[in-house]
This record gives sequence, structure tokens and C-alpha cells, in this order.
Amino acid sequence: MKLNDLMKNLSVVGRWIATTLFCVSAIAFVWQGAFFSNTSAMADTTANLTILANAGDKVQNKANEDAGRAKNFIRDTADKVERTAKKNASKVEQATDDNGSFVERKAKKDAARIERRAEEDSARTQKAVDNTKNAVERTVDNIKDAFSK
Repeated sequence: MKLNDLMKNLSVVGRWIATTLFCVSAIAFVWQGAFFSNTSAMADTTANLTILANAGDKVQNKANEDAGRAKNFIRDTADKVERTAKKNASKVEQATDDNGSFVERKAKKDAARIERRAEEDSARTQKAVDNTKNAVERTVDNIKDAFSK
């Protein structure tokens, strides 16, 4: 697996995160519109707040679950990239009869660089997943707070 493949996979994860954030925002706007357009629903605020709290908790739980899955996928992808880099360096070493040639040194150096970049990219993407999950949770909390006042 090449670095380009890792970047494509990370791009897919990024699009998934953006879509999730968009859907949660859309749900928030729908909730807001539904509560303000139906005045009879505002008569019993306790029921509405309970429903809102339950729905918000479900959204937050789903965001946590999906973030965990995304982070596992990112970690697995980085591990596969690292294994492939080591495997390729080993093949070069075997092909050159372990004689310390320029090609062998270059392959080892490239493998180390690929492994380092995979770790850096993985950490950066996992941090972005955490930031998105936290933004979703804050949004849900803000919506709950707005309706509880």
C-alpha cells in the first residue's frame, strides 16, 4: 500500500466526518423548526425536553461509536502502510544479498520515512476525528441547553 492509497483512505474518512457533521447540523435545524412551528407541542415542555435529551444522547453515543470506528480504521491503515514499507525494504535487502549497497541503504531510509509519515498522518487524522466528535457533542449540548432554558 502506497502513501497515495493512505491519503485516499484518509480523504474518505474526512468526507465521512464532514457528512456526519452536516447531518447532525441538519437534524438540529429540523428540531428547532419543529419545536417552534408547533405551538401545542410547546405546552408540555417536560415531554419535549425529555425527548430532546434522549435524542441528543443518542446522537452523542453514535458520534462516539463512529469516531472510535474511524480511528480504528486509520490505525489499521497506518499499520498496513508500515508493514508494507518494511516488507519492501526486506525484499530489497534480500535482492542485494545484504551487502550494504546504496540501493539497500536507500530502501531502508525510505521505509523509515514512510513509517514516520504514516504515524504522523495517522495521529493528525485521529486528532481531526476527535475534534469533529467534540464539535458534534458541543453542538448537541448547546441545543439541549437552548431548549432547557
